[in-house]
Amino acid sequence: MSHRISKINELIKQQVSEIISRELNIKPGVFLTIAKVDTAKDLRYTKIFVSVFPEKEAEYALKTLEKEIYNIQGILNKKLHLKIIPKIEFVMDTTEVEADEIEKILKEINSQ
Repeated sequence: MSHRISKINELIKQQVSEIISRELNIKPGVFLTIAKVDTAKDLRYTKIFVSVFPEKEAEYALKTLEKEIYNIQGILNKKLHLKIIPKIEFVMDTTEVEADEIEKILKEINSQ
């Protein structure tokens, strides 16, 4: 990944985090975190990986983000000073869940 793309990823991560915390009305007790941002080399698309706590609210959080995606995109377009503004897509980050499953399997193997 080029240095430019990684800087753009970090900028998008900061801006979208700020937009989500200030502009979205998420029900109390649900915490949304941006885990990773992955922008295409041509800057046309970016995937924003979000993690949700508690995990059972993941579907609610993703639906809320999808419902507000045009609002979030519009605010992001105004904040970024780029020639090409990437189209955002929200994706659920399942790294933590998968890590827990692997850890359980390893514990089970070690106990045998």
